[in-house]
Amino acid sequence: MDVDGAAGDPRVAEALEEVGALAARVVVLGSYEAWVEGSRLSAPPPTPAHHTSKPDVPLVDRRRQPDGSRVRIRDVVFGAEEPVLIAGPCSVENETMLLETADAVARAGGDMLRGGAYKPRTSPYDFQGLGVKGLRYMADARERTGLPVVTEVLSWEEVAVVAHFADMLQIGARNMQNFTLLRAAARSGKPILLKRGAGAMIEEWMMAAEYILAEGNPNVVLCERGIRTFERATRHTLDLNAVVMVRERTHLPVIVDPSHAAGVRSLVIPLSLGSLAAGACGLIVEVHPDPARAMSDGAQSLDLEMFAELASRVKPARVGA
Repeated sequence: MDVDGAAGDPRVAEALEEVGALAARVVVLGSYEAWVEGSRLSAPPPTPAHHTSKPDVPLVDRRRQPDGSRVRIRDVVFGAEEPVLIAGPCSVENETMLLETADAVARAGGDMLRGGAYKPRTSPYDFQGLGVKGLRYMADARERTGLPVVTEVLSWEEVAVVAHFADMLQIGARNMQNFTLLRAAARSGKPILLKRGAGAMIEEWMMAAEYILAEGNPNVVLCERGIRTFERATRHTLDLNAVVMVRERTHLPVIVDPSHAAGVRSLVIPLSLGSLAAGACGLIVEVHPDPARAMSDGAQSLDLEMFAELASRVKPARVGA
């Protein structure tokens, strides 16, 4: 134990007595008095600890745009009164499955199509996605349905090819603080969907967004997708505190991913409605024609009928009906 103070100081002596009550033995290795030109120096008065200031994020700060910013992708507007509903499969498995899902999303009133062509899987043996072939399928689905597409980019080397096919680039939770990727994605000029890391503080999330805006790209949408806690009944814990807090502190639109937050299909609709009530301006959910046969995240994917139910309830829920 290091003690910053003189052993003769009554306050230090009192502290040592308290430590002694908790330890078998306390050994003081040294206690030295300071002298300058023969004069004894008294111990300096205690000063309060210096607390680290909050990260400086001037570009995303709410005061910069008090009314909130809007991000437009074709006819879809994040940050407007109408909630944005993004849906699609976790992974683009094949063209037939994707087109069937895209048709159902468009028919139910979805605004954008999601789908993973490059998949960051926990296990190296899990399905990793179709790559460029999957991107082409996404582009075909857009032409067929008119839905803009959003898909994840995993590394800066892939930014150009993903940006060629996608209308919006997603930075996943695992890459939230991949600063090289953030810069490269920002420079693509495409709108960015920035997911919060599973263990990231709100300040860190906002700072990641600051990286993108600092590169000259103002079109950033934040996405709360659950954080890791001690609770294991669900995949993660949806942090609705963050939705409210972020809306107070930044002008950027924020949406919620209830699928990854819960990891449980039956919770997706209730969490979706709760997210909109908390102020989220949109949702991104996973949908699959046959979740039991999905190559990834089937347990949290809505089937087409459940998605239609969600879509019918989302817009009334946003306006308080």
